[in-house]
Amino acid sequence: MQLRGKTVIIPGASRPIGRAIARKFALEGANLVLPCFDWPESTQAMQKEFSGLDIPYLALPADLRDPDQVKALMAAVLDTYGGLHILVNNIERGGMPVVHGSYDLAHNKDQWELEMATCMKAKWLLFRHCLPLLKKSDRGSVVNITSIAGLVGRSGPAAQIFNDGYSAANRAISSLTETWAREGAPEIRVNELMLGLIRGRHGEETRGWAVMTQEQRDQLLGHSLLGRTGTAEEVAEAVFFLAHQAGYMTGAVLRLDGGYVLGGDGALPMPPGILDQE
Repeated sequence: MQLRGKTVIIPGASRPIGRAIARKFALEGANLVLPCFDWPESTQAMQKEFSGLDIPYLALPADLRDPDQVKALMAAVLDTYGGLHILVNNIERGGMPVVHGSYDLAHNKDQWELEMATCMKAKWLLFRHCLPLLKKSDRGSVVNITSIAGLVGRSGPAAQIFNDGYSAANRAISSLTETWAREGAPEIRVNELMLGLIRGRHGEETRGWAVMTQEQRDQLLGHSLLGRTGTAEEVAEAVFFLAHQAGYMTGAVLRLDGGYVLGGDGALPMPPGILDQE
């Protein structure tokens, strides 16, 4: 157990990716802090799972968009565990165009603000209030979880699943990753994991994936060099690497997207050239 005695905050552990990350860190012996806000049924399932593992964990309701609730969370962490070593900044909320439609629709009245407040401001607030505790830890680290939406936006096949506001907020985090790496150094490493199509997050087992046509799904997969979606367990392994093993890496962005950003075009065979013909 490489993380025995270390404390890690993992928001979003009621959902598939956050749950897999929390499970990985639990198996490595970490003390878990799992802020939760909505998804009550998923939160109950999360609590049942980690209660059954006989590991130290703290699940607290917290709206991470609210500075006072973030401060209260930090006070609870300090009171319970006495410090903090790792922050996995896994907070997001994005409407899929294929599900939500245009921002102009009545049911999307506050969607843009929700995406900005959750995907960007909440990450900023959590880092800001974690920073003093992380500074006091032994080689603290932060992993910002973002999306390739910040690179590709609402273009190509991804136009079905990435909203404008969600894409803009994710693009902004890459700037913050570099700023926070400078701010945290040398005590804290800050890196970013940029996700592509993951099962449970813009892939299978989401509402958006279910309502797309098979042709639309095939276009998304065909745009990925590996021709498949990723798994939550693959995300968890990458997060663990950045948080604990990549000791000389900070301010970096690692893509875990199956080659989606590179596009579906493979490398062509080498042409024969013309020099032998002269």
